[in-house]
Amino acid sequence: MNVLQDIRILDLGSFITGPFAAMLLAELGADVIKVEWPGKGDKFRAAGGGLYSPQFQAHNRHKRSITLDYATPAGRDVLLRLVRNCDVVISNSRPGVMEKLKATWNDLREVNPRLIYCSITGFGRDGPYANRPAFDNVGQALSGWMSRHRRGDDPRVAGPAIADPITSYYAAIGILGALHDRDRTGQGRHVEVNLIESMIGLAVEPIASWFARREPIPVYERAATSQAYNLTCRDGRRIGLHASMLDKFFFQLCRAVDHPEWIDDYPTRERRIAQYEEIADRLSQVFATRDRDEWVRRLEEAVVPFAPENELQDLEDDPQIRHLDVFYEIDHPRHGRLKAPRRPISIDGSRDTAPKPPPEVGEHTDTILKEFGVSADEIASLRERMIV
Repeated sequence: MNVLQDIRILDLGSFITGPFAAMLLAELGADVIKVEWPGKGDKFRAAGGGLYSPQFQAHNRHKRSITLDYATPAGRDVLLRLVRNCDVVISNSRPGVMEKLKATWNDLREVNPRLIYCSITGFGRDGPYANRPAFDNVGQALSGWMSRHRRGDDPRVAGPAIADPITSYYAAIGILGALHDRDRTGQGRHVEVNLIESMIGLAVEPIASWFARREPIPVYERAATSQAYNLTCRDGRRIGLHASMLDKFFFQLCRAVDHPEWIDDYPTRERRIAQYEEIADRLSQVFATRDRDEWVRRLEEAVVPFAPENELQDLEDDPQIRHLDVFYEIDHPRHGRLKAPRRPISIDGSRDTAPKPPPEVGEHTDTILKEFGVSADEIASLRERMIV
């Protein structure tokens, strides 16, 4: 179900937020044209050496690529020709960059009043921080998110990017809403999102607790409230538990670990929250006595919410992930066999989209320009002047 198959998007972004937002819409069937600078294209291309890094691949599937120097008058004329026949433009730049390029919402809607223009920034369009550069960890830090996920003074940051992809999801939601509104009104819209507000939006639960209580929220409060634990088994492998707020799941856990007396020790949710650290210590000691496979069997039989902690290399062999057919493979003529996750959205039981590999720099330049009415002689002239 390619529900956006009649939507054409210009992706003017680089790195993660803009490109990933565009890719999310491409996975729903939109025709996404990635506009890259002649030469090396998106800066993320070279992240792993060469111009086809895993980081670039992750955020640019299902797209076509055109190279275009729209900082030049001739290049900007080509950009405007593209914009006239597109539905959405996505950019992720610091305030002022698109103004210099004369490619802002106000500039482009003059040639296409129905255009949806999505601006993604680090801190918003204005304010005391607006002109600062911002990447993922900046969004995590300023929003308060980072403070909820670390203890101690370790300077290292664990895990993949969070602020960038969350901002991309909010951008995609805003674009879809604006497209729906355009069907009703015929008017284009300017959608704006930024890293800080996106991460604050993601942290809505602890922020709501702070506003309600006006006292510091302990780092492990959410885990205590939901009775969540990460436990290491005898063989060094780990299990994630989430007994939730329901008595029955905690009681079933107590029986599964052969400690039914804990039901009397912690009979209420309030007691379990207050004694979270103690329960965590008890469970840690118990889980260290058996291998993970045995705990998996016991927890499954007891109907306890749990999952074995997969490493990335475990995903392809996990029975449920295999059943869901999460990953697809395609052959690339230059880069060999590429594997990636399917879109996580099914519509009417289908999530099939004709897979397109991440594009080479400018791979589709001539094809796209011809689609938009640029003649072969004009293309040759643009190439000669290194505009495409």
